[in-house]
Amino acid sequence: MRTNHTRGICAVLVLVSAACIGGTGSGLVGISGGGNGGGGGNGGTPILAFFVQPNSANQGQVISPPVEIVVSDSTGSIDSSFTGGITIGLASNSAGGTLSGTTVVRPVNGISSFANLAIDKAGTYTLSASASGAATITSGTFTITTTTAP
Repeated sequence: MRTNHTRGICAVLVLVSAACIGGTGSGLVGISGGGNGGGGGNGGTPILAFFVQPNSANQGQVISPPVEIVVSDSTGSIDSSFTGGITIGLASNSAGGTLSGTTVVRPVNGISSFANLAIDKAGTYTLSASASGAATITSGTFTITTTTAP
């Protein structure tokens, strides 16, 4: 299931707007913004999470929708200042498949989108994602199936 980015952004804007109207101060509590180049926006360790999990696909076909990794800071805010490359690979590979496509992507506004990943052999897999200074994470299980002729 793919999360609609627009809805999430709108919800954040509504919450920030409500805080600005009714309270004192800026209402921007918890918004990350630091710019240390590669690490977390607050100077801490970046935290990775699967924003869009891999879906099942046919062997050799692109996994759709694209797998997405979000980078957060230690407060749980999306770290839009993180610029380090995020690497994705096969975590479990009992069928001996090969992952193809672009496997290192730098995030844009805290999210890396892997739009052309494919696996060449039918089987059950998980993906791992890693970045410098962050703990490696593992996706949920998904299946690559054999393409059958009609």
